[in-house]
Amino acid sequence: MFYKPTATNNIESKPHPFQKNTHTTKNTHSKKMMGFAAGIEMADMAWEVKCREEDMKQRALENERHAIDDARRAVDEKAQQLKVLANQSALIAGFSMVAFVEINIPQDTSGILLTLFGGAAALVIALMLISTLNATYMLVAILRYDCVAREVPFDEFWMKRCEPDWKMALRTFSYGIPLFMMVVALVAWIVLWDHDCLYYTASIVTVISVTLAVFWFASTQRKWGDFLMMSQARITNRSFSLVPIHVNSLPDDLSSGPMRQMTNGSESSEKSSVESNTSLEASSLAVGTLTKSEEKLKTKPFAGK
Repeated sequence: MFYKPTATNNIESKPHPFQKNTHTTKNTHSKKMMGFAAGIEMADMAWEVKCREEDMKQRALENERHAIDDARRAVDEKAQQLKVLANQSALIAGFSMVAFVEINIPQDTSGILLTLFGGAAALVIALMLISTLNATYMLVAILRYDCVAREVPFDEFWMKRCEPDWKMALRTFSYGIPLFMMVVALVAWIVLWDHDCLYYTASIVTVISVTLAVFWFASTQRKWGDFLMMSQARITNRSFSLVPIHVNSLPDDLSSGPMRQMTNGSESSEKSSVESNTSLEASSLAVGTLTKSEEKLKTKPFAGK
C-alpha cells in the first residue's frame, strides 16, 4: 500500500502566508537595532575623544599658568632679597660717609688714629657700595626676565649669571659690618681727644663696638651666612613623630583581637618611623641650635606612653 497525501496534509505542509514576512521583519528590526547601537557607541567614543582633547588642552593651559606664576614668584622673591640688601648697604655707607665728613677733628689728634679712621671709613664705604651696586644691577637684570616665554629657566639664569655677584654682595656686606663698628669706635677716640674723660668714654664705646663685632661673626654670620649663600636653600617644617599605642594601656575589651594586631604592627614599624624621622631631620635645613623651650617640647614624654 502506498501513502497518498490528503488535502489536509497538503494544507498543513504549506507555510503560513504571514510567517515569512514576520521573520523578515524581525531580522530587519534586529539589524536596525544593532546599527543604532553601533552608531551610539561610535558617537560616545567620538565624544570621549573630544572631551579628552579638551581636557588635555585645559591641563596644558593650567600647567602654563602655573609655570608663569612660579617664574614670577621666583623673580619676586629674588627681587625682594636684592632690595633689602641694597637698601641696608646704602644706609651703612651713608652713615660712614656722614661720620667721615661731619666729624670735628682736633688739631693735636694722633696721625696714626686719623689714618686708621680714614682707612676704615673708606673700606666701609667701598664694601657697601660694591654690595649696593651688585644688588642694584642684579635687580634690574632679573626684572627684565621674561616670565611668559622663559627661553631659559629662571633658576638656570640665576645660577649662571647672578649667583657669583649675589655671593660677592653678601660677603662684602658681612665684611663691612665689623669695619663700620671699628669706625664708630675710632670716632669716639677722635671726638673726645681733648676731653679729660677720653679714656673712660672711648674705652666703653670701643668695648661695645668690639662686642658687637664678635657677636656678628660668632652668632649672626655663623648662623645665617652659609644658609644665605645657598640659592636653593629653603626652610622646611620640622619632622613629626607617630606615637605608638601600647596594648597594656588599653582596656581588656580592646586589648585583644584586631586592636592587638594593629598595635603589634605599629610597634614593629616604630623603628622604621624613627629612622624616617631622622632622615627628615637630616634632610631639613636646621639652622642654628634649638632653644631651651624647644628642647623641652621635643623631649617632653607623651601622656599615652
